[in-house]
Amino acid sequence: MTVVGPFGLSVRDQALEADVQTGLAAVEAGLLDATKSEIPFITEAAQHLVLAGGKRFRPLLVMLAAQFGDPYAPGVVPSAVVVELTHLATLYHDDVMDEADVRRGVDSANSRWGNSIAVLTGDFLFARASHTLADLGPEAVRIQAEAFERLVTGQILETAGPQGDRDPVDHYLDVLGGKTGSLVAVSCRFGAMMSGADEGIVDILTQYGERLGVAFQLADDVLDIASDSHESGKTPGTDLREGVPTLPVLHVRAAAAAHGRPDDVELVELLDSDLTDDVRHAEALRRLRVHPALEQARRDTVRFAEEARAMLAPLPEGYAKAALEELCDAVVHRAG
Repeated sequence: MTVVGPFGLSVRDQALEADVQTGLAAVEAGLLDATKSEIPFITEAAQHLVLAGGKRFRPLLVMLAAQFGDPYAPGVVPSAVVVELTHLATLYHDDVMDEADVRRGVDSANSRWGNSIAVLTGDFLFARASHTLADLGPEAVRIQAEAFERLVTGQILETAGPQGDRDPVDHYLDVLGGKTGSLVAVSCRFGAMMSGADEGIVDILTQYGERLGVAFQLADDVLDIASDSHESGKTPGTDLREGVPTLPVLHVRAAAAAHGRPDDVELVELLDSDLTDDVRHAEALRRLRVHPALEQARRDTVRFAEEARAMLAPLPEGYAKAALEELCDAVVHRAG
């Protein structure tokens, strides 16, 4: 049994291990190649987060999904490079919006070079992803374009907030489906599609990825409250400090509105105050870490992970299916 990929995924088959390791190594080389520029400064900025590492969650899903066809088909690795470049580009933009100082354990691009360079570097990565994508055919371009539209729509909806009488939690889960679920779903879809897997299998893995992506982001929500920077690779409470709604906070607000308990109302007032103040921020984190809302968010994470696992039921038994099931457990473990 060998541990590969994010979360210490254990692979119990030597052939699967070889395919995954070979694929991920090729993706890493592809990322470095795609982020090179004739201008050294652009190369430095574009490779900043590539070299910082990361879980390579999306490329791993491409490799595992490709096991249901030919994992060495020519489009598999380039499609994994496309989804990871797209993901990296969104991180540059997200850090500007969140005014984050740390990403993957290193200075964020915006804190190192300023917002303008960070945004433009993200745009550069989008351009390089499109260049690679163009070689994969018009269907791949259409799929990626639709996913990117959903991703951006999710970000806009998050920024705008729920409209009218829309339940904030339902709104937020829709946001996550766009912001995170869409690209994780495409990772699974590309892996299966590029490998030549049957259309039914492509559909199953796409739906699995959508749900797993939401679970993955919900686990991040829990980590933003519960972890320290060593565990998460970014400053704890970043979303909290910037007033970005996350599921634990939304559950606190719902509890305060429904029951009016003094402690909940007081916590909401604290959350609505200026959390750029370090003392208030630390107090909000402390109180959220012991609030039932955090456990409720963990249960929601488990629910989406179990929905993802259930989607895999029709797939043929084997080591690839077992690895995808284990990823559901690994996502839940992150939020544990």
